[in-house]
Amino acid sequence: MINAPAGGLGASPGERGKVWPREVEDVLHTHPAVREAAVVGVPDGYPGETVNAFGSLRPGAEADPDALAAPCGERLAAYTYPRQVEILPQLPKAASGKILRRELRSPAHENQQRHGKAGGGSAQDDGR
Repeated sequence: MINAPAGGLGASPGERGKVWPREVEDVLHTHPAVREAAVVGVPDGYPGETVNAFGSLRPGAEADPDALAAPCGERLAAYTYPRQVEILPQLPKAASGKILRRELRSPAHENQQRHGKAGGGSAQDDGR
């Protein structure tokens, strides 16, 4: 699961442990096109949450969600791998510059994504 108060995401039952967003974000940052990254947990059909990642690209850089997810598949355990990666023009931030993960988890963001108002795509891995 990603919704633990200290930032750790609790894995679904049967998984090996917690998912730490910083660990996944650090791997996403190894891709040369990534400017910013944030990882959130989203509810799924099972107890616990699914790991979703959001990123923005450096000016002039190009990459697709699958390319951003590739290093995660190579370096992270299967239960920490983001099931979806979305590329946004910029990540939502507070006045202090801190990324607002709660806005990435919000239903409003999901509605924007469904209606094509935010850029992005997904890197799906059906193996749980």
